[in-house]
Amino acid sequence: CFSMMRCLDYGHKVVALANLIPLDDAVDELDSYMYQTVGHQIVVCYAKCMGLPLFRRRISGSTRDHALKYSVTAGDEVEDMFALLSEVKRRIPSIGAVSSGAIASDYQRLRVESVCSRLGLVSLAYMWRQDQTLLLEEMIRRGIVAITVKVAAMGLKPSVHLGKELAELKSHLLQMNESFGINVCGEGGEYETLTLDCPLFRNARIVLDDFEVILHSADSIASVGILHPLAFHVEPKPGSSSSIGDGAIAEENSSCLYEVNGAIAHTDGETKQTLNPTPTSDAYPDTNVCISKTGKTLFSIGCWIEEPSSASQGMKADLVKVLSRIENQLKDGGLSWANVLYVHLYISSMKEFGLANEVYVSFITEKKCHLGVPSRSTIELPLVQAGLGNAYVEVLVSNDLVKRVLHVQSISCWAPSCIGPYSQ
Repeated sequence: CFSMMRCLDYGHKVVALANLIPLDDAVDELDSYMYQTVGHQIVVCYAKCMGLPLFRRRISGSTRDHALKYSVTAGDEVEDMFALLSEVKRRIPSIGAVSSGAIASDYQRLRVESVCSRLGLVSLAYMWRQDQTLLLEEMIRRGIVAITVKVAAMGLKPSVHLGKELAELKSHLLQMNESFGINVCGEGGEYETLTLDCPLFRNARIVLDDFEVILHSADSIASVGILHPLAFHVEPKPGSSSSIGDGAIAEENSSCLYEVNGAIAHTDGETKQTLNPTPTSDAYPDTNVCISKTGKTLFSIGCWIEEPSSASQGMKADLVKVLSRIENQLKDGGLSWANVLYVHLYISSMKEFGLANEVYVSFITEKKCHLGVPSRSTIELPLVQAGLGNAYVEVLVSNDLVKRVLHVQSISCWAPSCIGPYSQ
């Protein structure tokens, strides 16, 4: 809920909710209990409280790709997310981004980014890498009323802390952070919450009338307990134009609820990159390579068009020639794009930035760079006037494959705009 509030802060409009329902035999007891009848009604209630359509799909897959970075894998639960968001995009073609609430999880962020990349959407993760203490304080200050529905950490007791509002637990969570190092926002699985009210709920708020506490593990150090909701009702907010009753919330065929079923279909957007394979020309007589070595294991390669007045055929052709020449130079030395640490991409006009990126990603791909794509700067220079064509590229290369990079494809407060086919 708070990530959606952050989206509004940055000028976006939230137009739909998307929800994945766990398998019937879900291993996670929280999921299992929360998606019994009452829990299901609460999820539908979220959409009604916000006046938004809800798209929902039951997970058919499981976690098959356990690697940090996700590769498209048949039968993986990420493919259910792909199917769910594909349907949202089909019904609401104007959507351009997906918001998620990851704070510290690269595992979750990378999977959302993978699906967004395949669907031509932008991933928004405004809470990622933010200070959790400040986040917790801001959530409470801005009116999010959330209760704990699962606790699983040292210092959190099911009999004492389940069902408590975050505002009540704030001081205790900060103390447990000091004592045991727990994440105050529960990002490490220490606790889970259910939001009952927030500024996004313009029609009504949720009131939990009855629940039971289920002790999953009576561990003497860190007991695990789950709050299972049994009954709830909604209270219309003052000035709300909508009348919401409990019967309406439970209605399956509500106009705001879309069930997304069926097999997972792939879209044309997934094959875009395969339509433009890497050019394979071996030599370009009209290009020149300048190599300057700065050490035994670290050196740079610069490449440009030597005779632009007669040879240049525009941005795309020039950049293809330059990148092809560098690629061949790397191969001659027994190296590849995986050895490149940094790229300086100089182009004659930022108006052709998108075109330059299309050519760039046909050469420098995540598949070729198993340690991560290189970092990059893109700068506009008067190359044509200087007699250097429309594209000039310099790469910093290491003989040793020891680089560590972070490739973030989500717009966040940490990376507000610098996302693309390059590492930060």
